[in-house]
Amino acid sequence: MRKLIRWIIALLIVAIIAFFIWHQTRPEPLEAYLKPVILSTVEKTVANTRAGTVNACRRAKLSPSIGGQIARLPIEEGDQVKRGDLLLEIWNNDLVAQLELAQQQLEVARAESMAACVSAIDAQRQSERARTLYQSSSTSEEVFDRAVTQAESSQAQCDATRAVIKTSSVRIDIARANLSRTRLLAPFAGVIAKINGERGEFVTPSPVGVQIPPTVDLIENNCYYVNAPIDEMDAAGVRVGMEARITLDAFKERTFAAKVRRISPYVLDLEKQARTVGIEASFAKADDIDDLLAGYSADVEIILATSANTLTIPTEALIEGDSVYVFFEEEKKVRRVPVTTGLANWAFTEILTGLEAGQSVVTNIDHPRLKNGAAAVPAEDGK
Repeated sequence: MRKLIRWIIALLIVAIIAFFIWHQTRPEPLEAYLKPVILSTVEKTVANTRAGTVNACRRAKLSPSIGGQIARLPIEEGDQVKRGDLLLEIWNNDLVAQLELAQQQLEVARAESMAACVSAIDAQRQSERARTLYQSSSTSEEVFDRAVTQAESSQAQCDATRAVIKTSSVRIDIARANLSRTRLLAPFAGVIAKINGERGEFVTPSPVGVQIPPTVDLIENNCYYVNAPIDEMDAAGVRVGMEARITLDAFKERTFAAKVRRISPYVLDLEKQARTVGIEASFAKADDIDDLLAGYSADVEIILATSANTLTIPTEALIEGDSVYVFFEEEKKVRRVPVTTGLANWAFTEILTGLEAGQSVVTNIDHPRLKNGAAAVPAEDGK
C-alpha cells in the first residue's frame, strides 16, 4: 500500500512539473489586428503613375504679326481682360493716315459717282426726247444719234464711278487689315500671366526656326482641367465620361469631383519610365475652380466600376488574393478561410463568397506566428 502511495505521489509530482514546464514554454497568443466584415461600397479605380498638372482650358502666348515699336501697353501682369480688349499696339500713325486717306477717297468717289449718274439720267431723258422728235420727223437723224451717244457715254461714266467706289472700299479694307496687324487683342477672357516688353521697346515676330518669347501670355482662368499620365496597362479600361476624383497638394483636405474628358490617342514612351497614356479630367463643379491656379500638381483617381451595398474587407487582410484569416471569438483562434473576391482597390475588396457580415478578419497578416488554428487575442490598438 505504501508503495502504491509513493507511485501516486511521484506521478503527481511529474505531472505538476510537466504542467509547469508546458505553461512556461507554451507560445503566447498572437495579438491580432481585427477589422469587421461590413456592407459598404467598393470602387475599382486606377490612378496616375506620376503627378498630373492643372492646366487652363485655353492659354495663348501672343505676339503681334508684324514688328515695330510698342506705342500702347494698357495692361499689367495679373490684369483681368475681356475678349476683344486691347493688349498692345505698335506705332501705326502712318497706317492710320492711310486709312483716313482711303476713307476720304471713298467719299470723293461717291460724290463723283452721284454727279456722273445724275448726268447719265439726264442724258437718257434727252435721248428719249430726241427719239420722239426723230420719229415725228421734227429733228434730224444726226441730232438723234448724238443724243443716243451722249446717253451711252454718260451711263458708262456712271458705271465707272461705281467701280471706283468698290475699289475705294477695298482699299479701306486693306488699310484696316494692315492697321489691325499692329493691334494685339485678347482672343478670350482671362488673366495676363506674363508680359515681355515695355512701352517704347521694339518687338519682332518669331522667324522660322527661331524661338522668341511671346509678348503677352494670356491664361483663361474660368476653366481648368487636369492632365495626368496613366499606366498603359490601366489605360485600357478608361473611357471618356467616366467619373473621377482629383486631389491637389495645395488643398490636401479636399477632393474634387471630375470626369474624364479626353484620352490621348497614343502611348507615350519616355526613356527610363513606364509607358503611359495621357488622360484629361475636367472639374465637375464650376465652383471648384474658384481657388485654382494653372500649374498646380494634381492626382486623378478614375472610377472604373462600382459595387454598392456589398460585403467588404480591408484589402490588406487578403492573402494571395483568395483567402483571409478569420478570428473566432469562442475559440480564441484564427482560421484561414477561402474567399471569392470581386471589385477591389488599394483600400477595400469586395467579398462575393466565404464570409458573412459581422465576422472579423486579421489585418496584420505578416505576423511571424500567424497560421491556421493559432491562438489569438484582439489587439488593444489595432490599425
